Amino acid sequence: MYDKFRETVRPFLKSKLEEFELYGYDRVTEEELWGFLKNKTWKKEKEEKRLYQLVGDILSVKVGDYMNYVTVEAFKAPSWFEGEGKDALNNLI
Repeated sequence: MYDKFRETVRPFLKSKLEEFELYGYDRVTEEELWGFLKNKTWKKEKEEKRLYQLVGDILSVKVGDYMNYVTVEAFKAPSWFEGEGKDALNNLI
């Protein structure tokens, strides 16, 4: 829904990433930040936001909120010790 605005808001995404770097989170990519915004911040929106609202949302992202999201998503990922991952691990051993 918001992908059409991505190019327009790119300077604000870069600004937020620079802020993350100041706090020592220099490995966060624009793609990851955009995914956070789409999957967390704007996930439950019923109607499309205006451009100024998107910019406000981008600039108000807190490092802690982003890191909490990334942590939860990592726990949702498949385990290397079950199913297909277990087979691959056993083949390595």
